[in-house]
Amino acid sequence: MYLNREEESAKGSVTLSVFLVSLAVTVCAVWLVALCGVCGWCQRKLGKRNKPGVETAGTPDSLRGGRGEKKAIKTMGNKPVNSPKGTNDVDGHSSVSDLANSLTGDMVMLSPGSEEDDHEGPVNEKLGRIQFSVGYSFQDSTLTVKILKGQDLPAKDFSGTSDPFVKIYLLPDKKNKLETKVKHKNLNPHWNETFLFEGFPYEKVRERTLYLQVLDYDRFSRNDPIGEVSIPLNKVDLGHQQTIWKELKPCSDGSAGRGDLLLSLCYNPTANTITVNIIKARNLKAMDIGGTSDPYVKLWLMHKDKRVEKKKTVTIKRCLNPVFNESFPFEVAAHMLRETTIIITVMDKDKFSRNDVIGKIYLSWKSGPAEVKHWKDMMSRPRTNVAQWHALKA
Repeated sequence: MYLNREEESAKGSVTLSVFLVSLAVTVCAVWLVALCGVCGWCQRKLGKRNKPGVETAGTPDSLRGGRGEKKAIKTMGNKPVNSPKGTNDVDGHSSVSDLANSLTGDMVMLSPGSEEDDHEGPVNEKLGRIQFSVGYSFQDSTLTVKILKGQDLPAKDFSGTSDPFVKIYLLPDKKNKLETKVKHKNLNPHWNETFLFEGFPYEKVRERTLYLQVLDYDRFSRNDPIGEVSIPLNKVDLGHQQTIWKELKPCSDGSAGRGDLLLSLCYNPTANTITVNIIKARNLKAMDIGGTSDPYVKLWLMHKDKRVEKKKTVTIKRCLNPVFNESFPFEVAAHMLRETTIIITVMDKDKFSRNDVIGKIYLSWKSGPAEVKHWKDMMSRPRTNVAQWHALKA
């Protein structure tokens, strides 16, 4: 069949029209698909999955949207690591950092073993160690004990140091004790002192326990126990002088078991303030005859060795697990931080006599390990309430 020119022209017009319509439909379809790429409803309808890549620690698979779905930003505790500041996610919500902050709230709870932890409990601080030697002379019936040195002792004074000395007993006899000299302002003292227990038959010596107690000398008040070591002499080869290192343990003479205090610190570098929040105490030592106490907390701000400011909480009557929730701001200039100590004392209120000390805490950058940890955590998290349990000390 042959078409004339008019028919060929009409056919060409129809073909061109069909092509243009198809092209328009294709462009519209591509545009709609691109729009649906950001539509959550379409993604859910089409069964589209999130991109793999970011890993969250401690999130069950059921909360991640299925197995194999991993998220791109690793987290430590509730705080993101290496997350960009000031960025928004695809849904227009706040950044990962803001989300983490909303989860942790206004307070970070700290405890030993990790930067951030939800476990409550006092920090088990190290008390240092002591080196000594012991031996027996069969010819003279004399036990020789040499106190050599101490290492990494905790600071007991608000100046960030201690004045340690050692008491030596042969238990169960506590009446006859010997003492070393005091080494002032020294956390790694060298005593190098020799003590003789003369006229002791060997059979009697083997029934004794060598007990060493390290204390911090205090000129105006009771000496503070630092730690102790006990070693049964029947477990030591006394035939020749043996040198021994021993880790100090908490003293069992009443300095332990005073209870714990939960408090938070918040440093504001703009206002030059440290805010101490006394939250609560637990298992406080009973100081009254009735088996209870009337506790309150006293706070002293110290600059070097000078007392600057004192504050205190209300008294909670007849309670060994009081809740205070009281905040106390102290003005501390930035250049004074290294010379600042906050002494926190839990007291038992007594109406008719002198108030009793239940226990103390010294907070500074150079006090005991638990206190130093809390102080450094406060400095590294400005404007954040950093909470930690502390064991009260004598």
